[in-house]
Amino acid sequence: MKYEVIWSEFSEKQIDEIFNYYKEVSKSYQVALKIITKILLAPDKLIFNPKIGQRELLLENRNIEYHYIVESNYKIIYSIDNDNLFIKIVDVLTPDKIQKR
Repeated sequence: MKYEVIWSEFSEKQIDEIFNYYKEVSKSYQVALKIITKILLAPDKLIFNPKIGQRELLLENRNIEYHYIVESNYKIIYSIDNDNLFIKIVDVLTPDKIQKR
Protein backbone atom coordinates (compact mmCIF):
# COMPACT_ATOMS: atom_id res chain seq x y z
CA MET A 1 0.00 0.00 0.00
CA LYS A 2 1.16 3.49 -0.80
CA TYR A 3 0.69 6.24 1.77
CA GLU A 4 0.31 9.93 1.01
CA VAL A 5 2.48 12.45 2.84
CA ILE A 6 0.66 15.49 4.17
CA TRP A 7 2.16 18.41 6.06
CA SER A 8 0.48 20.10 9.01
CA GLU A 9 0.15 23.86 8.96
CA PHE A 10 2.63 24.02 11.84
CA SER A 11 5.23 21.95 10.01
CA GLU A 12 4.82 24.13 6.91
CA LYS A 13 5.58 27.19 9.05
CA GLN A 14 8.69 25.43 10.34
CA ILE A 15 9.80 24.81 6.75
CA ASP A 16 9.28 28.50 5.92
CA GLU A 17 11.35 29.53 8.94
CA ILE A 18 14.18 27.16 8.02
CA PHE A 19 14.15 28.42 4.43
CA ASN A 20 14.21 32.08 5.51
CA TYR A 21 17.01 31.40 7.97
CA TYR A 22 19.26 29.81 5.36
CA LYS A 23 18.38 32.42 2.76
CA GLU A 24 19.41 35.16 5.19
CA VAL A 25 22.52 33.47 6.58
CA SER A 26 23.88 32.24 3.26
CA LYS A 27 22.60 35.21 1.25
CA SER A 28 21.58 32.64 -1.33
CA TYR A 29 18.13 31.58 -2.42
CA GLN A 30 19.63 28.51 -4.08
CA VAL A 31 21.38 27.29 -0.92
CA ALA A 32 18.17 27.67 1.09
CA LEU A 33 16.17 25.91 -1.61
CA LYS A 34 18.62 22.98 -1.72
CA ILE A 35 18.36 22.43 2.05
CA ILE A 36 14.58 22.72 2.10
CA THR A 37 14.19 20.41 -0.88
CA LYS A 38 16.11 17.67 0.96
CA ILE A 39 13.83 18.07 3.99
CA LEU A 40 10.66 18.08 1.87
CA LEU A 41 11.67 14.96 -0.05
CA ALA A 42 12.85 12.97 2.99
CA PRO A 43 9.37 11.67 3.95
CA ASP A 44 8.94 10.16 0.49
CA LYS A 45 10.95 7.16 1.69
CA LEU A 46 8.07 6.45 4.10
CA ILE A 47 5.29 6.09 1.53
CA PHE A 48 5.61 2.30 1.23
CA ASN A 49 6.84 1.59 4.74
CA PRO A 50 5.91 4.37 7.18
CA LYS A 51 7.19 2.54 10.25
CA ILE A 52 10.84 2.71 9.20
CA GLY A 53 11.18 5.84 11.32
CA GLN A 54 11.94 5.37 14.98
CA ARG A 55 9.23 5.95 17.58
CA GLU A 56 9.37 9.38 19.17
CA LEU A 57 9.78 8.43 22.83
CA LEU A 58 9.23 11.97 24.09
CA LEU A 59 5.68 11.81 22.73
CA GLU A 60 4.82 8.26 23.74
CA ASN A 61 2.31 9.42 26.38
CA ARG A 62 0.03 10.76 23.61
CA ASN A 63 -2.95 8.93 22.12
CA ILE A 64 -1.33 9.10 18.70
CA GLU A 65 1.88 7.17 18.04
CA TYR A 66 4.62 9.42 16.64
CA HIS A 67 7.72 8.46 14.71
CA TYR A 68 10.61 10.44 13.32
CA ILE A 69 13.26 10.46 10.64
CA VAL A 70 16.33 12.68 10.44
CA GLU A 71 17.40 14.67 7.40
CA SER A 72 20.29 17.14 7.37
CA ASN A 73 20.25 17.54 11.16
CA TYR A 74 16.49 18.11 11.16
CA LYS A 75 14.16 15.80 13.02
CA ILE A 76 10.94 15.24 11.08
CA ILE A 77 8.17 14.04 13.38
CA TYR A 78 5.14 12.31 11.90
CA SER A 79 2.11 10.20 12.67
CA ILE A 80 0.60 7.40 10.61
CA ASP A 81 -3.08 7.15 9.68
CA ASN A 82 -3.46 3.56 8.49
CA ASP A 83 -7.19 3.91 7.81
CA ASN A 84 -6.76 6.74 5.31
CA LEU A 85 -3.20 5.87 4.23
CA PHE A 86 -1.73 9.21 5.33
CA ILE A 87 1.60 10.10 6.84
CA LYS A 88 1.16 13.43 8.58
CA ILE A 89 4.25 15.50 9.19
CA VAL A 90 3.55 17.35 12.43
CA ASP A 91 6.86 19.06 13.19
CA VAL A 92 10.32 19.71 11.83
CA LEU A 93 12.74 20.31 14.68
CA THR A 94 15.84 22.37 14.13
CA PRO A 95 19.10 21.30 15.80
CA ASP A 96 18.76 23.97 18.51
CA LYS A 97 15.23 22.77 19.38
CA ILE A 98 16.40 19.15 19.53
CA GLN A 99 19.11 20.08 22.05
CA LYS A 100 16.57 21.86 24.28
CA ARG A 101 14.53 18.66 24.63
